[in-house]
Amino acid sequence: MRIETPVIVAPMSGVTDLPFRRMAKTLGAGMVVSEMIASWAMIRENRNTLRMAELDGCGGVSAVQLAGCDPDAMGESARLAADKGADLIDINFGCPVKKVAVGQHAGSALMRDEAAAGRLLEATARAVAVPVTLKMRMGWDHASLNAPKLARIAEEAGICMITVHGRTRQQFYSGVADWDFIAEVVDAVSVPVIANGDIVDEEGAAEALRRSGAAGVMIGRGCYGRPWFPAQVARFLCTGERSPEPPLTWQKTAMLEHYRSMLTFYGREAGLRLARKHVSWYSRGLPGSAEFRAVVNRLTDADAVIAFVCDFYDRLIARGVARALGGGDAEAALAAAA
Repeated sequence: MRIETPVIVAPMSGVTDLPFRRMAKTLGAGMVVSEMIASWAMIRENRNTLRMAELDGCGGVSAVQLAGCDPDAMGESARLAADKGADLIDINFGCPVKKVAVGQHAGSALMRDEAAAGRLLEATARAVAVPVTLKMRMGWDHASLNAPKLARIAEEAGICMITVHGRTRQQFYSGVADWDFIAEVVDAVSVPVIANGDIVDEEGAAEALRRSGAAGVMIGRGCYGRPWFPAQVARFLCTGERSPEPPLTWQKTAMLEHYRSMLTFYGREAGLRLARKHVSWYSRGLPGSAEFRAVVNRLTDADAVIAFVCDFYDRLIARGVARALGGGDAEAALAAAA
């Protein structure tokens, strides 16, 4: 299996649901991974889990991420996901959340027990015919940076690609991602390694590749409110040309399409509630965005949200604000219109 565009959207709980994955893949992401799914929940096949694992149907690779600590359960859940059409199974050794890493001894906790990690990796890879990949951190803390050793264990177990977030579990999302350390993982194995962490602009993606020697990048928070960002990164890596943010009229249409797809997928009440963070992220960097968020997050009628979004964007478009600059502020957006 080949990922044609080595720019991948990271699995993010509460973010990379089916509407977001479809949007990002349609706009040019090389691959998008599902939200993390607990292996035991996949086996029970409850309604929420089946919804999380639903495939995007947009072509390319459909990837499902699983987490757990029991090799048999991971193997069974991987088989179920593959039977439902998943083209790739990703194993989570990176989640730092206490409920997962401490309470369930899964996620990044598995980096503390290399023998148990090896058994789980081997059982999962052996259970399915589709490729199995791994996402992990540098280690539990800076006293145990064992990602290179664990990468070798993973390769021997049959894992075909490894993503490394350049932080330890104890860092959570603080500090700065260490792209240089990822190079040690690249040197340790022959399978492709993907660099992850703090990739929020095109130049950062290129620098992460240069410093790590990785085969591609995985983008997480840099995609918040910018599902088109992976395609911008891919273009920059191929051509060296930085793409402008899409016109504000286009961004408005994209936001409304995403919002309506969430209403359809979850139902109007739940969809409205879950879409609030996405609507807020789309508006980031626009003049008046703070006031916009304060109002839109209190609205309880789905049609009222659409009307308010249209009014907000249409007023900015009429004023000549051509685009929201990625990661920029309101003054920069106004300057772009001058």
